[in-house]
Amino acid sequence: MKHPLLDSLAAPAEAGRTDAPLKHFHLEVDAEGRAWICFDMAGAAANVWNEATLREFNRCLDQVVHHGGVKTLVIRSAKERVFIAGADLKMLRRATASRLESLIDLGQATFNRLAALPMTKVALIHGACLGGGLELALACDVRIASDSEHTRLGLPETQIGLIPAWGGSTRLPKLLGLSKALELIVTGKLLKPDEARRAGLVNAVAPREHLEKKAGETHAGPHPRPRLLDRLLAPWMAGRARAAIMTKTRGLYPAPLRAVEVATRAPFATASRAMEMERHAILDLALTPETERLIDFFFRKEEAGKKPWPQGVAIPVHDVTVIGAGVMGSGIAHWTASRGCRVLMQDISTESLAKGLGRIHELLREGVKRRSISSREMREVLDRLVPEHQRVPLLHQQIIIEAATEDMALKKRIFADLAARSSPDSILATNTSALSVAELAAVVPHPERVIGLHFFNPVHRMPLVEVIITKHTSDDVLATTVSLVQRLGKVPVVVKDSPGFIVNRILVPYLMEAVHLHESGVPAELIDEAMVSFGLPMGPLRLLDEIGLDVAAHVGRTLEEAFPGRFVRPGMIEELIDAGRLGRKTGAGFYQHPLPVRRKASWTEADMHLMERVRERLGGLLADEARRVHEEGVARSAEDIEMAMTLGTGYPVTRRLLAGAAG
Repeated sequence: MKHPLLDSLAAPAEAGRTDAPLKHFHLEVDAEGRAWICFDMAGAAANVWNEATLREFNRCLDQVVHHGGVKTLVIRSAKERVFIAGADLKMLRRATASRLESLIDLGQATFNRLAALPMTKVALIHGACLGGGLELALACDVRIASDSEHTRLGLPETQIGLIPAWGGSTRLPKLLGLSKALELIVTGKLLKPDEARRAGLVNAVAPREHLEKKAGETHAGPHPRPRLLDRLLAPWMAGRARAAIMTKTRGLYPAPLRAVEVATRAPFATASRAMEMERHAILDLALTPETERLIDFFFRKEEAGKKPWPQGVAIPVHDVTVIGAGVMGSGIAHWTASRGCRVLMQDISTESLAKGLGRIHELLREGVKRRSISSREMREVLDRLVPEHQRVPLLHQQIIIEAATEDMALKKRIFADLAARSSPDSILATNTSALSVAELAAVVPHPERVIGLHFFNPVHRMPLVEVIITKHTSDDVLATTVSLVQRLGKVPVVVKDSPGFIVNRILVPYLMEAVHLHESGVPAELIDEAMVSFGLPMGPLRLLDEIGLDVAAHVGRTLEEAFPGRFVRPGMIEELIDAGRLGRKTGAGFYQHPLPVRRKASWTEADMHLMERVRERLGGLLADEARRVHEEGVARSAEDIEMAMTLGTGYPVTRRLLAGAAG
């Protein structure tokens, strides 16, 4: 029976009309009694759920029910890379509270109706199956995924401040068990096809061209039901999950906590009560400032990671040379080869080259061990990577990325050599964290082809790349470089050539002031705890140990020279460097490494008061320097500065860094 809510939400022109042409779906019933619903959202690259598509999907279900002879319902997508990408976030962002409530009710009613149909329901999943897309698949009896690299499955709602509320928070724990479901819902982790099969999320994995055949061969298992042990352990699991979330986020992001509350209770409630829990939670979260900022940030990140640069012509890049096989050079070479480019990694030192290759092999082996890549994919990456210690010609290389030590004289010699060995059309890029790109460009013919690419360490984990331009950099070079960064799966933020660019420029005074505070007698643990509770993933002194005190001192010297009197390095930094205490890489810095497992500290009232003063002081320094960067026009917008700081340092999205930023 059709849910009455579906009629009440239908547009007047469509209410009661089952004969109007389908706009977003194709429906056919074959001679074997199988109904095929194909989602192909008109005029869009991806399928998403909104009121129009949900209503039309219900019309498809009406026709399936009225047909009478359907034994199996198969749902698939016509899109090349997307099954269903979830709900239309732009619509959610604009919706009033009442309209949002209607949409949640409509989605719940739709998927509950699908689940209740007296026939076998099969989801053929090729491409991204996210959020409301996976919630539809969970309402089916059988889920079959393609083995494509584009296929990913998950419920990422908590990453934008929401929870799965179209049945996902109820059905996933029943299917996978509470422990695994909590992990996926709280983290928003996306699973590859084989990972999803091992977890029990999909019944089978097959090549895309075999999905239809597999649909007839795969049978539904028992109807998922809540597990008795999960019911008994739910309070304990909820407490453990909440404690882990609070340790990581300090409560700045409420969605994961609400997700735990719903996912540990809804599977054991009646169907109507479970839907009510999901609905109340998402409505409470949806209109909060935190969620609004998370959704806005999501849109900005997506645009930066996909939208072509508006000026110039981007040339597809297939061949990349990386000069230097150190930590950064090998990291860039590994990641670039992993994303399909042919990479020549060159270093005049055979010892450095061997160590760099060793780091790449270790990263790939770790990926195989974690099952994030296969052994075949590891071999393919290595096949695309060519090590070289000779000064070979580089005439056919499209882009050459220099990743040598942060020494201007050395980099100038390398750039002069690269200019002699490469084509005038080859893009020359420098991976520098603070040095002047314009000064480097001055030593080569055709300075318009020189650009900066500041990757962050570790390259395979950090999503941000600062793309640094000089007054000479051509539009075509910028467009091509931005396109390459996007192909690598990174988020480019374009900045003007200025000491420290965005992230290090803002970060250095904050880090140096933290050391000054420590010199004055404030314990390192208290300083770091203050800024973790502020929302940063790591305190400043621990971060200095991770960066390396020698590296931080070098960046500090660059900024000190560029802005005399403004960036004063504390003496403690030099004392630790002189003592060989460079941080984690030497086993000691501000802390001894590896860090011992510490019990949760008990802070006194005086400690808490001091932490608040530390937060005000250090948080204020971050905001002040960000304001200067914005006023100097280093970045295109306040939003770009905030995005760079969030992606480059973990600055919390929920805190305003600049008053001029949107949201």
